[in-house]
Amino acid sequence: MSEYLVEMRGIKKSFGRVQALKGVDFHVKRQEIVGLLGDNGAGKSTLIKILVGYHQPDEGEIYFEGKRVFFRSPWDSRKVGIETVYQDLALVNLMPIWRNFFLGREIIRKIGPIKVLDVRKMKKIAREVLKEVGIFIRSPDETVAFLSGGERQAVAIARAIHFGAKLLILDEPTAALSVGETRKVLEHILEAKKRGISVIFITHNIYHVYEVADRLVLLEKGEKIGDYDKKDVTPEQVMDIIAAAAGVTK
Repeated sequence: MSEYLVEMRGIKKSFGRVQALKGVDFHVKRQEIVGLLGDNGAGKSTLIKILVGYHQPDEGEIYFEGKRVFFRSPWDSRKVGIETVYQDLALVNLMPIWRNFFLGREIIRKIGPIKVLDVRKMKKIAREVLKEVGIFIRSPDETVAFLSGGERQAVAIARAIHFGAKLLILDEPTAALSVGETRKVLEHILEAKKRGISVIFITHNIYHVYEVADRLVLLEKGEKIGDYDKKDVTPEQVMDIIAAAAGVTK
């Protein structure tokens, strides 16, 4: 068995004349939280979109659980246990909580020859799972639009845990959250790790990811400029490394 859940080797990607990734190596171990850091345009989003099958690499190889994989769409990666929670697209605002929880995985029951949604069962499961991971909702019928940003992230994370994600990718999960909501989301991330899930935490806020990460990977201008165990660097050192690579002087 490979020690890595995910391994990306020599990933290159260009968009026209812009080389977004220049031979990046990236890996995530089992039950590990990796902070993926870098300024805007560093290549973080492109790397992750290649991992989940949204983009195809120009060069490079991807391995999942020790086997080489070719994801042609996000659905391909989702089928093997990779769940991605995007900052603004985690949930559908106009749908209730229970509907979002089972979106694309609805429970069906038969009434004679007719198949219908088992709404009662989905509401019951949604409420129980959210409570189990420490998320208390007023009602599963509540429209997502009325949830806070932290509550939305929490529901999306709980959904991934329930459906057996092996790798959870979080894109700026704490952006625009209050201090209290940020704390709760970080707790949910640690809970996912306790349940055996690996996590990629994409952010440009070193102080948020530093609290929960095991390892920090730094990108700048399409290149990996650092790969550190958290215990080996301080947040200030990480910011200095990124700033130096970007050509920013104090």
